[in-house]
Amino acid sequence: MSGLNLDDFGNLIERPDGGVRRDAEERRERLVVRPGALGRLDELGDWLSAAQSAVPVKPVEQPRVVLFAGDHGVAGLGVSARPAGTAGDLVRSVLAGASPVAVLARRFGVAVRVVDMAVDCDPDELPEDVVRHRVRRSSGRIDIEDALTAEEAEQAVRAGMAVADEEADSGTDLVVLGDLSIGGTTVAGALIAALCGTDASVVTGRGGGGIDDLAWMRKCAAIRDALRRARPVLGDQLELLAATGGADIAATTGFLLQCAVRRTPVILDGVVSAACALVAQRVAFRAPDWWLAGQASGEPGQAKALDRMALNPLLDHGVTVGEGTGALLALPLVQAAASLAAELPEHAEAGTDGAPQESELD
Repeated sequence: MSGLNLDDFGNLIERPDGGVRRDAEERRERLVVRPGALGRLDELGDWLSAAQSAVPVKPVEQPRVVLFAGDHGVAGLGVSARPAGTAGDLVRSVLAGASPVAVLARRFGVAVRVVDMAVDCDPDELPEDVVRHRVRRSSGRIDIEDALTAEEAEQAVRAGMAVADEEADSGTDLVVLGDLSIGGTTVAGALIAALCGTDASVVTGRGGGGIDDLAWMRKCAAIRDALRRARPVLGDQLELLAATGGADIAATTGFLLQCAVRRTPVILDGVVSAACALVAQRVAFRAPDWWLAGQASGEPGQAKALDRMALNPLLDHGVTVGEGTGALLALPLVQAAASLAAELPEHAEAGTDGAPQESELD
């Protein structure tokens, strides 16, 4: 189909260092806090050690929010709470610091990067650094036509790979991944249903805006029709992204794969990033070892995808706004795990004999 061979990722991606993880677990056994007392924070610390190939784990000092943006033609069917073609408004809100993810990023001191892949507006309306990877204006209506041409799909995947390289080269040590899309959850539902071999109704949710019953029925029908177009190309993930994905979806998939190549950990947000991760897992089965599920968004498609990848969400606060917001809320938890694993002393360092601390006996 193209000059890009996604199968190469299967050889390029290695799992986080298992030997380092065992060393981290052994070190944790020697800490003044008894094993298990910190719950899942212990597991997160060990995972980060393996990802960094470092014991003790290094602090997460340069995280970055990366948001891929795009409009989807299927939104014209009325499957979203927002009007079709308005992803540009989401982008401008983030850039102005007025969106939930922008507010939280400012509070946490995290930089935000927006990558326009298929926003339906004149590129002159957005900053050059936002639009320089753009593939097209909007993506095709996946229920009746391909989202992208073969060339556009490859271009989008390569753009995502390039963004991953740029982040790794600039020192980003953990990515909070999200999307700014209109119609993106419909596309995500179609991909998840196709890859999990299930029906449209099983994966169709209400989206970030909470659509009504009629809109849900239209969304379900759109996913059903897209499934008919997706199933014949399930054997080729690049063809699948062209047929029933979109430029932002393809770019996110390439980004996730290249982040795994570059050993850059990623926190996934909602159903859109989960769908891209599921496509990436089909390409390289070791890739999910580099990702965390930041939150449970309540979307049935996300739950289906995360279960298939054996990823357990860190948070479940009912956050449906998207834009990477839920994943960003999980970042302090990951940073806390790193700090505890790195800074808690071992028994000998603390001058103790290994006896339980007073707080552990309560």
